[in-house]
Amino acid sequence: MNDTTISTLREALSHSPDNIPLRMLLADTLLSLNRLEEAEIEYSTLLKLTDDTKPKIGLANVFFRKANYSACNVILEEVIDNGTNDINALTLYAKALLKENSIAKAIEVYKRALAIDNNFFDEELDSQLRLRGTTEPVESEDEDDGRFLQKPDISFADVGGMETVKKEIDLKIIKPLLHPELYKAYGKKIGGGILLYGPPGCGKTFIAKATAGQVNAKFISVGLNDILDMWIGSSEKNLHDIFELARRNAPCVLFIDEIDALGASRSDMKQSSGRHLINQFLQELDGINRTNEGVLIIGATNTPWNLDPAFRRPGRFDRIVFVPPPDASSRESILNLKLKNKPTASIDVQSIAKKAEHYSGADLDAIIDIAIEQKLESSFTDGVPKPLETSDLLNALKKHKPSTQEWFSTAKNFAMFANDSGLYDDILTYMKLKK
Repeated sequence: MNDTTISTLREALSHSPDNIPLRMLLADTLLSLNRLEEAEIEYSTLLKLTDDTKPKIGLANVFFRKANYSACNVILEEVIDNGTNDINALTLYAKALLKENSIAKAIEVYKRALAIDNNFFDEELDSQLRLRGTTEPVESEDEDDGRFLQKPDISFADVGGMETVKKEIDLKIIKPLLHPELYKAYGKKIGGGILLYGPPGCGKTFIAKATAGQVNAKFISVGLNDILDMWIGSSEKNLHDIFELARRNAPCVLFIDEIDALGASRSDMKQSSGRHLINQFLQELDGINRTNEGVLIIGATNTPWNLDPAFRRPGRFDRIVFVPPPDASSRESILNLKLKNKPTASIDVQSIAKKAEHYSGADLDAIIDIAIEQKLESSFTDGVPKPLETSDLLNALKKHKPSTQEWFSTAKNFAMFANDSGLYDDILTYMKLKK
């Protein structure tokens, strides 16, 4: 549209000044041509003629383009509070809020627009308000309680082997809780953190759960997907809510798996959102706003060398414990447990456990699965389950190599060449590279 169109519309309005559709067309046309001062006059005139929301949204658009975001937000807040489902109004409001750095409110408004139309998408808002590849947020407080809180029925008596790990946890976590008066006499807080590291599938979660059972405490287990959220700022809130849940239910063991993904070195973080999450994590560990008295924090990681050094300062994860693959007696216990209630002949579990050196608990699970699959093939002919035998499990051992070996090849490099403080000496001892 050009000046001739504008002139024609103005001429028509001179004969019919109260014609609302005609004046709306003129105002929208002026806005589309970015003639903002003229458009503002026309929308303001329309507000005197009608209570319709369209002139208000038009005027808000004018103010947005003039970078008067405060005025834009005042108008749109009234429109939206009156219950409009106009996606364009909601989108504009979210963008104006974002300009004023009201991120949480902008997310709330954009979510409302998405709820109206599942297929709706705004590239600008999505790029600034969403974190790609993450999960939906943690739900309400009551749902959190049921979703995360557990009361374990296992203790250290159910954990085969792992004596060094149990001793470290006993000194750092269990003794303070059982003898609070001694610790208070020395002015030491009851609580704190311990970091378990080692190859995957070696029982880090199980030992954490057994710790809670050992002291009759509640147990909360969370992983990466329970905390990370697609919306900017929501991951920090989820993390805070989980710590608050633990504080409300003290004494409580809070187990955080994949902590390396949440606490990666800040120097490696390309997104500011990642750095914000780490800083939030450190604040929660320090109990800056709320005490962590009685909250026993256990972190687990497969890659401790990726963890921000700030996590290892006193009062945080100041004890770091190596969780090796199960020893022979532990492997025997695991096999007996996994074979229970399965059709078996007389199996030499001790012999199999001896040959399964360096195998993790997860590896032993895989071996049994392979043996069962082989037995199923022969059982299909007559429909009768064939019992597992020693030879079946030994054959399965040949088909599945220990998954821990890849981890040790990486860990060995860190233990030998990035171990000035002796942090990874336990790895070298396990690999018989150091006495």
